[in-house]
Amino acid sequence: MSTRGNLPAFFPEREHMFDLDHIFKYHAPNAETLKAYTAIRDAAKVFATVLIENTPEGADQAAALRLVREASMTANAAVALGGRLNQE
Repeated sequence: MSTRGNLPAFFPEREHMFDLDHIFKYHAPNAETLKAYTAIRDAAKVFATVLIENTPEGADQAAALRLVREASMTANAAVALGGRLNQE
């Protein structure tokens, strides 16, 4: 199987979908992104608190908390990347 960089040849459309340099470089925060990160983190913490206070301890609670954490982290990534997976 031939490849272009790290992309298999049978996925030609993906070559332009993801700019790995853009995705994995450090995106220094600025005043605007810091405000967004804080809002996202604060809202996630409030929701996590609601879950802890209103659900029994156990695997489902742990899974719900992991998903809140994942949602918060993914939202922060969206902010850092400006909503783009490529630099265009």
